[in-house]
Amino acid sequence: MSIYQWFVFFLFVQIVHFLGTWKLYEAAGRKRWEAAIPVYNAIVLMKIIGRPTWWTLLLFIPIINLIMFPVIWIETLRSFGKKSTLDTFLGIITFGLYIYYINYTQKLDYVVDRSIHPQNKTADTVSSLLFAIIVATLVHTYLVQPYTIPTSSLEKSLLIGDFLFVSKVNYGARVPMTAVALPMVHDSIPVVKTKSYLNWPQIPYLRLPGIEDIKRTDIVVFNWPVDTVHYFFEAKGSPGVIKPIDKKSNYVKRCVGVPGDSLSIKDGIVYIDGKVLQLPERAKPQFSYSVALDGKTPIDFEYLLKDMDVTDGIGYKGPSKDTLLFRALTAAGAARLRNVPGITAVTQEIFQGTEGGIFPHINKWNRDNFGPIYIPQKGQSVALTTETLPFYKRIITDYELNDNGDKNDLKVTGNEIRLNGEVVNNYTFKQNYYWMMGDNRHNSEDSRYWGFVPENHIVGKPVFIWLSWDTNGKGLNKIRWDRVFTTVSGEGQPQSYFKYFLIALAAFFVGEYFWKKRKDKKNI
Repeated sequence: MSIYQWFVFFLFVQIVHFLGTWKLYEAAGRKRWEAAIPVYNAIVLMKIIGRPTWWTLLLFIPIINLIMFPVIWIETLRSFGKKSTLDTFLGIITFGLYIYYINYTQKLDYVVDRSIHPQNKTADTVSSLLFAIIVATLVHTYLVQPYTIPTSSLEKSLLIGDFLFVSKVNYGARVPMTAVALPMVHDSIPVVKTKSYLNWPQIPYLRLPGIEDIKRTDIVVFNWPVDTVHYFFEAKGSPGVIKPIDKKSNYVKRCVGVPGDSLSIKDGIVYIDGKVLQLPERAKPQFSYSVALDGKTPIDFEYLLKDMDVTDGIGYKGPSKDTLLFRALTAAGAARLRNVPGITAVTQEIFQGTEGGIFPHINKWNRDNFGPIYIPQKGQSVALTTETLPFYKRIITDYELNDNGDKNDLKVTGNEIRLNGEVVNNYTFKQNYYWMMGDNRHNSEDSRYWGFVPENHIVGKPVFIWLSWDTNGKGLNKIRWDRVFTTVSGEGQPQSYFKYFLIALAAFFVGEYFWKKRKDKKNI
C-alpha cells in the first residue's frame, strides 16, 4: 500500500471508530465530536478507560498495535460494565465491532473510577504476559535482535553456533513493512511451520535515524534479496514463496562494497576503485587449496587439522590420492602446511574462465575473477544499454518502484529499452545498494551469485557474541568459552568479557544481599 492508500485507510478507521463509539464518549461525560478527531480521540479514550495517555503511541507502532487493539476493545467494554467472558469473546472475535452493538442497543452505564487492577490470578498472568510481549517486541524490532550463525561463510570471524545480538540502532531501525504478523518470529511459526504473516497490507519503507552508516568491511545482517525459499505449502511447479522484504531469510555477510564504489575481484582479491580492499585484523579470508603429498612420509592429519582448527571440506583431489583438497584454508594455514614434512606443495585454487551462476548471469566472470562493477548510489544515474541492463534489471523491476508506487514496466525490443512506456537511455537509482561477501570465499553464496543488496533489505549490525555452541564438543567443551561475551567488531583479536560479566553479576548479588540485610535491621 502506498502512503496515500494508508492515509485513506486511516481516515476510514477514524470514521468507523466515530460511528461505533460516539454514544460511549457522551455516556462518559465527553463531547460527541471528540470521538471524531484523529489521534485526539485515542487520547480521550485512554482517559475514559483509565489508562495512561502514552498508550496512544502504542496504537501507531506496527505489530505492537495488533496486540494493543484487542486490549483497548476489552478495556472499553469493561468501562461500561461489559466484563463477562462472553463480552470479552465477542469483542475479540468481531474485531471490536461488538462495541457497535453496545453503542446503539444497550443502556450505557459508565463505570467511574473503575479498578484497572486484574481481578484474579489468571487475569494478572495474562496482563503480565501481554506487557512482556509488548516490551520484548519493541526491543526485538527497534533495538536488538538475537541471531544464530547457521553457515560457515564468515568462518574464523563468526563460527557456526555463534549466538549474536544484532543492533538495530547502529544503521537505524527499520519500521516493520509487513503490517500483520506474529511478534518475535520471522517468516514461519515454530513447530507448525506455517506462515507467520499476511502478505497484505504492506507499509512503505521507513528507517529511523541510525548512529552510523554502513562502512566497508562491516559485518551486516540483511534480508536475502532473491529469497524464494520453499518453506510453505505451494502448488507443484511453483517458483517458490514470494516473501515481503522484511520476511525474507536473514543472511550475514561482510560488506566489501558501498554505494558509489567500483568493485572488482582479481585472483580472489577484492579491489575498490583499483585499490586492494584492506580487511580488519579479525577478518581471515579463506580459499580452497590443493595440497600435494609425497606419498611416503606419514602425516598425522587428525592432530594437524584439529590443531589448525580446519573443519570445512577436506578430501582427496582425484582418484590417485596424492593430492588433498582443502575447501577452506587461510593464508596462514597454507603457510604452515608448506612446512609439514611429507607435503610437497600447497597451491591456492584460482578459478579461471567463466563460471555458471555468477551475477549478472552473462557467462563472463567467475567467483575469483569478477568485475569491475559499479555499486549503485541513491540519486546517481547510469547509462542503460542492452550491455549494461543485466546489471541493473532486477533493481528496476524488483527493488524499486515508479513515481506512482507501482512496479516498473520494463520492455526491451532489439536495442530499444522502454521503461513505463517511454524510451530511456539512463536510469537514476532511488536507494543505495551494497555488495556483500563471505570470508570463506569458495563456500559462500553471496553477491557474486545474486547481486546487490538494497538499503531497504538491511536488518542490522552484529555487535556481540553472547554464546558460542560447538556441536562437536563434549560436556562443558560444547561451549566455546573463549568466544562467550566477545565483541564482533573492533581492533585486534576478539577478547572475551565473560569474566567481567561474572564479576559484575557476583557484585550485584552481594550488594543486594547486604542492602536487604541493612534494610531489615532498620525495620527492627
